[in-house]
Amino acid sequence: MSTANTHRVVVRRKKVGGGGHHGGSWKIAYADFVTAMMAFFLVMWLISIVPKEELKGIAEYFRMPLRVALTGGPNQSAETSAIPGGGKDPTKSDGDVRKSEGKRIEVPPKPSTTEADRRDQRRLEQLRKQLVRAMESNPVLIKFRPQLLVDVTTEGLRIQIVDSKNRPMFALGSAEVEPYMRDILRQLAPMLNEVPNKISISGHTDSTPYTGDQAGYSNWELSSDRANASRQELVAAGMDPNKIIRVQGLASSMSLVKDDPSAAVNRRISLVVLNAETLRRIEEENATAADVAKGMMGASSVQQLDQALPSHAAQPPGSAPAAASVIPAQH
Repeated sequence: MSTANTHRVVVRRKKVGGGGHHGGSWKIAYADFVTAMMAFFLVMWLISIVPKEELKGIAEYFRMPLRVALTGGPNQSAETSAIPGGGKDPTKSDGDVRKSEGKRIEVPPKPSTTEADRRDQRRLEQLRKQLVRAMESNPVLIKFRPQLLVDVTTEGLRIQIVDSKNRPMFALGSAEVEPYMRDILRQLAPMLNEVPNKISISGHTDSTPYTGDQAGYSNWELSSDRANASRQELVAAGMDPNKIIRVQGLASSMSLVKDDPSAAVNRRISLVVLNAETLRRIEEENATAADVAKGMMGASSVQQLDQALPSHAAQPPGSAPAAASVIPAQH
């Protein structure tokens, strides 16, 4: 007779009730999410209203290492920082102030592209297109198209009138303007007079030494006189004399064809319609020179020196009178 199995297996099931209370942790997480989204949209809005130039400056400012900032070392944003770095008035962007061996060094800010500069660039680009159209349609300029070069440089819009063996711009060895050169300048004058930009004129020669009979007269004086003769033709054609800020002779120091310094095309006249940035630099250099002169001699001494200097320098016989802005290299 077998024994009965007395072992029992008891299964207990937990009774699940209705939904209980889960606490308020989800509210904190939701509040953090809403706060983060508000901060994100606020940053995006600020980025959209800040000019690109200031954004670049701010980015450069935060690229400076913390250790360098604490020790007063070089600042990567010394020239482009949109955040004032010091100066006489911290509320104005007078440039960053850096420490170097216990001395304060004020770094002038790099000029940013303003709306006025952009208008100036558009004006020069329109003038370039106008000149190109004139050289292709003007009955006078179209004949001399191969001798007219127009390009844009860091100083502004440059117009070069180059010489040729068969068609020289000036009489041999002198500053006497040939008739065709006079026609070109008198066609250019009205177009250059339409823009308010200042103009710089440079004269160039080839490397062939001057062989005239005037003692002490060289390619430097010849290039200066030719540049000034071009200025006179532009003024005679109606250009405002005050538009010309610089007339200079460079002789053969800036050859157009480096491999052949005696080539005819190296003899040329360069007219540069200066952009606003170049004009500012010239005016700042002149102001700095004036301040140095006053600091060294005093205002009264400067006035006495000005009265003692002759009103004009002696000119070589037969040459055109030089403008006030002409500074020949060997005069």
